[in-house]
Amino acid sequence: MKENINNEKVTLEELELPQDLKKLSLAQCASLCKEIRNLLISTVSKTGGHLASNLGAVELTMAIHRNFNSPDDKIVWDVGHQSYTHKILTGRLERFSTLRQEGGISGFPKPEESEHDTFISGHSSTSVSVACGIAEAMKLQGKENYAVAVIGDGAISGGMFYEAMNNCGRDRQRNLIVILNDNNMSISKSVGALSKYLTSLRNTEKYLHTKRAVERGLKNIPLVGSSVAKGIKNVKDSVKSNILEQSTMFEDMGFIYLGPVNGHSLSELEEVFHMAKSYHQPVFIHVKTVKGKGYMPAEQNPGEYHGISKFDIATGNPEVAAADSYSTVFGKELVRIGDKDEKICAITAAMKYGTGLQFFHFKHPERFFDVGIAEQHAVTFAGGLASMGMIPVFAVYSSFLQRAYDQLVHDVAIGKLHVVLGVDRAGIVGEDGETHQGLLDVPMLTSIPNTVIFSPSCYSEMKMCMKKAVYDEKGLVAVRYPRGAENVDFSSFHLTTEHLFIRENNSSTLMITYGRLYNEAYNAQRALAEKGFPCDILKLTRIYPLDDDLGEEIKTYRHIVFFEEAMGEGGISEKVGDILSEMGYCGDYSRVTANGFVKQATVRSCLDKLGLTSEKMTEYILERCKDDGKA
Repeated sequence: MKENINNEKVTLEELELPQDLKKLSLAQCASLCKEIRNLLISTVSKTGGHLASNLGAVELTMAIHRNFNSPDDKIVWDVGHQSYTHKILTGRLERFSTLRQEGGISGFPKPEESEHDTFISGHSSTSVSVACGIAEAMKLQGKENYAVAVIGDGAISGGMFYEAMNNCGRDRQRNLIVILNDNNMSISKSVGALSKYLTSLRNTEKYLHTKRAVERGLKNIPLVGSSVAKGIKNVKDSVKSNILEQSTMFEDMGFIYLGPVNGHSLSELEEVFHMAKSYHQPVFIHVKTVKGKGYMPAEQNPGEYHGISKFDIATGNPEVAAADSYSTVFGKELVRIGDKDEKICAITAAMKYGTGLQFFHFKHPERFFDVGIAEQHAVTFAGGLASMGMIPVFAVYSSFLQRAYDQLVHDVAIGKLHVVLGVDRAGIVGEDGETHQGLLDVPMLTSIPNTVIFSPSCYSEMKMCMKKAVYDEKGLVAVRYPRGAENVDFSSFHLTTEHLFIRENNSSTLMITYGRLYNEAYNAQRALAEKGFPCDILKLTRIYPLDDDLGEEIKTYRHIVFFEEAMGEGGISEKVGDILSEMGYCGDYSRVTANGFVKQATVRSCLDKLGLTSEKMTEYILERCKDDGKA
């Protein structure tokens, strides 16, 4: 970078980032923020991703990197979906066009990608716990660097945030700073008492402005001695008590509270960060931002632009997609069931639109419950409803359900309470990568006694499974379904809520699968038939528990291959293998499954790499059975 640039306009490409940011004037930084917003909009319009949250955090991220020294100071991004500007400012400008693409940079922080990404993140409410641990490690190692957690107002509705705050604020000797990026909007509109509490804090800006004015005036007093210093503190406390009347919840937890401040004013941010660093104690900074700032469609409808597919910048319209998806069909069918039964209740953890429950909320608001980002509470809350004879349906993404394992066991299953789970985004989800792939719900749920799991392969089958889950089954029941739209050949489809064989003549080979992979298996069956290799299919819909007679039905096949869109360890394919082994099966049994974390790529590419597309199924079976001369 040029040495004397104080009055010159600079561009991102001219800078050594992030270190050159400290050499710039505030006017130059403001110009860079405009450039960053344009880059965010143009890139996400091509790659899809989280737009609104990143547009709102541009100045905040700029100020963080100007006032802290990454990677020595550790910046922890909660959820991580608001870290795009952080990626741009930490040496990934040239690769930013590869955002969320296969082989490109992740849409979330990943330490393997950059030394500036402190901790991998994809789920909410974890940042303060991580930063607290880092701050404690720094203290033990004799380091004086800062641990900075950046968390959104939606994420602080999660219980982990309070557990961490309760633990971290009591020790006054940590260089820990928590920054609340408060945009008054999580994925769904923030709900509950906490949202109302933050609203009350937003109305106390005059406190910080008054405090600053008083402090500036007192600094002009010459020869400040210990008695005067004590007087300064008394004045500060008096100002605060007169305006706020009582301490904030965060101060009661042992943090120094600063704010609210304008998150789009670099000067205010830099002033408050400088103040926070001077305390060398746990500090909580309340920053107000506008979600979607700088792009009118995102400002007007931040929920729609939280996570968005490719879109047209001029109109804001996303690419044309299928009119329905598994999520919307699930939501509309739940409305139809709820219309006829007043016991049906719908629960979401701040994902009303993502899970399709907006339809239920519109039609039956008194039986709709958004509990915030609190999956554990959602499950136990559902247990409470069930204990009173209601029928709660909790719609939740597969990867988020992982957070509520203990509650599923302790608060639902042991008590044999009837709770229905709509497990959305089951299986591969694509570009969001490892933290969001839904590959663990099957092994997790099958480990819980008396649990029933359905995995339909089309919309019609899902509707059948939903009714069966609500009325015919008892205890904990899950209906799992993938992201996106169905893809089936209805002329040849076979509907069932149990299991079904699709047979060819004289076949000694059997493919077993479930969910959307049935469509791949069916196409593979057609391709094999054209090559003279007849192959049968066993399609499972109620995938757990397995029918008692299943082993007897399949043991006559010479080759059995199970294709499963889930982790192999603990999966249904492993359980079928155990059944065959206990029966003394002497044929060839093999499994094609996921066996590790799956990185970001398109859904199709991920499935192909796992060997779960029709083409790869065909290749596998031909290779596996080549010595027989026929399948």
